[in-house]
Parts: sequence; C-alpha cells; structure tokens
Amino acid sequence: MIDAETRQRIIKLVNREVVPAIGCTEPMCVALCTARATELLGRRPERIEARLSANILKNAMGVGIPGTGMIGLPIAIALGALIGKSEYRLEVLKDLTPKALEEGKKFIAEERIDIQLKTGITEKLYVEMTCIAGEKRATAVIAGTHTHFVEPADASADVKTLKLSDESCDKDIELNMRLVYDFATTAPLEEIRFIEETRRYNMNAAREAIKGNYGHNLGKTIDRPLSKGIFGNSIYAHIISRTASACDARMGGAMIPVMSNSGSGNQGICATNPVCVYAKENENTEEELIRALMLSHLTAIYIKQSLGALSALCGCVVASIGSSVGITYLMGGGYEHVCRSVKNMVANLTGMICDGAKPSCSLKITSGVSTALLSALLSMEGKCVTSAEGIVDDCVDRSIHNLTAIGANGMGPTDEMVLNIMTSKGC
Repeated sequence: MIDAETRQRIIKLVNREVVPAIGCTEPMCVALCTARATELLGRRPERIEARLSANILKNAMGVGIPGTGMIGLPIAIALGALIGKSEYRLEVLKDLTPKALEEGKKFIAEERIDIQLKTGITEKLYVEMTCIAGEKRATAVIAGTHTHFVEPADASADVKTLKLSDESCDKDIELNMRLVYDFATTAPLEEIRFIEETRRYNMNAAREAIKGNYGHNLGKTIDRPLSKGIFGNSIYAHIISRTASACDARMGGAMIPVMSNSGSGNQGICATNPVCVYAKENENTEEELIRALMLSHLTAIYIKQSLGALSALCGCVVASIGSSVGITYLMGGGYEHVCRSVKNMVANLTGMICDGAKPSCSLKITSGVSTALLSALLSMEGKCVTSAEGIVDDCVDRSIHNLTAIGANGMGPTDEMVLNIMTSKGC
C-alpha cells in the first residue's frame, strides 16, 4: 500500500489535471486569459492585442467555438472580453447568450482584435492578452498549462522562471508506471471514486452528440447499418462510436462540457469512453471501472509530465495508451500485462503529428483507440514488442520517455512545418 502522503499528492495532481472544459482547450485558454485581462482593466476593452505561441495558434485555428457556429480565435477572444469570467476557468464562456454572440460578431467586424505570433519565447503554451480602453492597458499571461496565470511583468522570460500568480508552487510528484499502477489498483476506493465523474461528463457528451450533426459525424457513421455490416454490432464498434461521437461534438462546437486530461478535452474523452464502454459490455464491477479509469487518466498524466502540455505529437497517442492500460486491467491483466500494452502502443503510434484541433481529430482518436484495443489483446496473449524493435526498451518507463523525447524534442521541426503549411494554404 502506498503511504497516505504520497496518495494525497497524487490525488491533488489528478484533481488539477482532470477538470471540466467546454470546447477546445486552446481557444478556451485564450478566452480565459482575455477575461482576466478585461477584469484587470475594469471595463469593456476598446481594443485587444493577442500575442500567442505557435502551438496555441495551430490548435485554435480550425476548431468550433461552442454555441457560436463559428471557428477560430477572434470569436473566442471577443466573447472572453464580453461575457467571460476567469473564475470559470476552462468553462469561461458558459454564460453565452444569443445577444452576447451578436455583440461578439460586431466586435470582430469593427476590427478591434489584433492577433500575432509571440516571438522570442521557448514555451509552447503561451498566451499574452492585452486589453486597452483609452490610455489604460491591462495584460494577463497564461503559460505552461491552460489555466496557469503568471506575472505579466515577466512575460518575456522563459516559463520556468516565471513567478506563479494564482497556483501552488509545490513540485509535482514524479510518477513512474509502477507507482501509477499501484496507486490505481490499491488506493482506498473512496479516495479515488471522484474519477468516476469523467464517465458522467464524457459519456454524456457522446449521447448528446447523437442529437446533432457535428464535425464529420464519425461516431454516428459507425452506428449506421452499412458500418455494422463492416464492423459488426461489437464491443469494438461501440467503443469507437462512443469515443468518436464525443469528439465530434466537442470539435464541432457543441455547448457540451467534457472532463479534460492534462489540458485537453479530447485526451479526457479518449482516456474515459473506451474504458467505460468496455467495462459495461464486459460486465466489470463498479470498483474495477473506477480503478481502470484512474489507471487510464493517471497514465496519461504521467506521460504528459515529460511530453509537455502541447507538442508536435498528437495527444490521442498519450490518451490511447491510458485507455489501453485501463482496458488491459479490465481484461484481468496485472502489472506485466499493462507494461506490455504500453510497449505495444509505443511501437505503433509514435510519430502521429498534431496539426491543430479540428473536427477531423475524431479520425485520429479512432486510430488511437483501435490501437489501444489491439495492444491490450496482444498483451493478454503474452505478446509484446521487444527491445530489439525500434524505440521500445525493456524498461517500460524508458519506452515512455523515448516516446516523449521524440514528441517534445525530435519533432520540433515538424511542428514548425505543420504551422507553416496551415498558415499558407491556397492556390
């Protein structure tokens, strides 16, 4: 049994990283920062200057903004200033009304918003919003994670030197796969029962998605007769459908909250829905589901510790590893089975690029979840990619760090190229 102090530190970490969010977290992060700058200004801004890191720009360009029928940053910024409340964090725009939407559109039409790339920074998640009214200016800065406000006076510094303004400076507990597994499988059930809220949020998002036509309708397509002739009425098809549906709605701009993981709603969905569907159809107990959800979400958090909040590596790779180990546990697997599933995942999906948040993210999530199931099945059959193959190592933690080193460092030039392509399209 892990000691009580260590358990409480892990629980604190999970509670910070697994939180509700409405819409894609990058534009919501920008809206949140805008709301805070507006609050500091003390009045409605006349002009707004946005200075953003490349990864924020990339992830916010093509995604729907909930309740607006619009995509991209301008409407997120306008609404952040007009109706946003920083106390809502990643649900910053939940007070949206039709009247506010019309005011936001007018704000954009009057060309009051200036969006530019922030230069001279190394931090991949960086948002600097300045609201201006007359001679008065107020600036708010978020860096490092999606709700992490820092001192505007230090805005040009590297994020590692920034003074935290509203979050604890406590150092996060350093996770490893053994600690993740032991915590999820042995912690007193009442201490970790809160993770079941992810099921309520994210499975509800999948149900709500069926009521509309969001994104590419991938989840609904898999439920249709033609698809059933291909995939069958199987656990696999149900997992893919429920996971893709929630992503369709979220990326398509539905006003539906989801429980995010490490600053990403899609990662939260991907770490939750496959585990929930499998547990229901496999008739696992409530306790087994809770422990599997904790194992899935905490694995994703562990991987993101070394990968970073934003990277060139698609987040579905991270979250799918989480769902794979969660499903492996539900299949009756132990620690060695979980390690095999992780290695099988690292051998397969490494290198999948992130080219921004958008409706087609549901396609990538489907690829990730398909691989998660395959990796779990192979593991339970005693099959595992070996250290003689590719970047996989005998040590599961080194395998994970090989993955994150490629995503955080090796794929940097890829990230730059992807952004260049996205910002220079056209004949």
